[in-house]
Amino acid sequence: MPRTASLSRLFDADDLVISDGALATELEARGCNLDDPLWSAKVLLEQPQLIRDVHRDYFGAGAKVATTASYQATPQGFARRGLAEKEALELVAMSVRLADEARREHLARNPGAGPLLIAGSVGPYGAYLADGSEYRGDYDLAAAEFAAFHRPRIEALAAAGVDFLAFETLPSFAEAEALLALTAELGIESWFSFSLKDGTRISDGTPLAAVGALLGRQPRVAAIGVNCVPLQLVTPALEALGKATDKPLVAYPNSGETYDPVTKTWGAARTSAASEGQERPQNLAEESTIWRELGARIIGGCCRTTPGDIAAVGRVLSAAP
Repeated sequence: MPRTASLSRLFDADDLVISDGALATELEARGCNLDDPLWSAKVLLEQPQLIRDVHRDYFGAGAKVATTASYQATPQGFARRGLAEKEALELVAMSVRLADEARREHLARNPGAGPLLIAGSVGPYGAYLADGSEYRGDYDLAAAEFAAFHRPRIEALAAAGVDFLAFETLPSFAEAEALLALTAELGIESWFSFSLKDGTRISDGTPLAAVGALLGRQPRVAAIGVNCVPLQLVTPALEALGKATDKPLVAYPNSGETYDPVTKTWGAARTSAASEGQERPQNLAEESTIWRELGARIIGGCCRTTPGDIAAVGRVLSAAP
């Protein structure tokens, strides 16, 4: 599958790029049980057509980017199911084909909707561990070990024709350095987005200023930002990154609900202080106008967001001055 366009070229054409939202949330809404170490990658084995349908729904909601179902799709993870590496990498390639099928179907019905891009999702080593460590970054691998883990999936995504790579929910500065070296070898564009310890540090404690300094000078890194984080951390994180780099920023946080890692359940949305001193529920679409002012050129959603949320982001931002 040939690449349709680069992310940086899309920036040249559009001031803002709306990305998609949660894949797992929509798969669960369609009856999938994702209580599994493979998470959404499990559906590649069982009901891949549902993944295509979710991508198509996000395109229909106005998303310009579809993120493949490969976040947790690794040869090591599939090996636990008895799959050989070749079979696992064929599933990674399938995740790209499903997104492309959805793109083709949407463009057939909406010829003027393009360009639409496919981001090859690359989750961190912590996602493979499936123990929440992508939000802690408390694993310690050498650069060569990170490279050996990530290389097969990255090469499979690139060979299948993704338009760029999305390194997502990264908690570790050392892992980001290793991934940066791998993308330099392949010569493919990417965005890097991180999980957070607080509004100024990624999960392993590294300041966002250091992250911006590392990635901001890399020509193949098209954008830098945060994902799978609470809404209230996005603004301070973008402020910190904006001081460290002139690169376009990316933000796709969770819905605003709070997650309890002990019970593995979601609760009510957090609130933030309004100007009159009252508290109001935080809202992805409303907050997105602030993020755009802070330099976010890609805005979407992560856990618990839906095509409806993405459509709302598009409406709010298109109406903003």
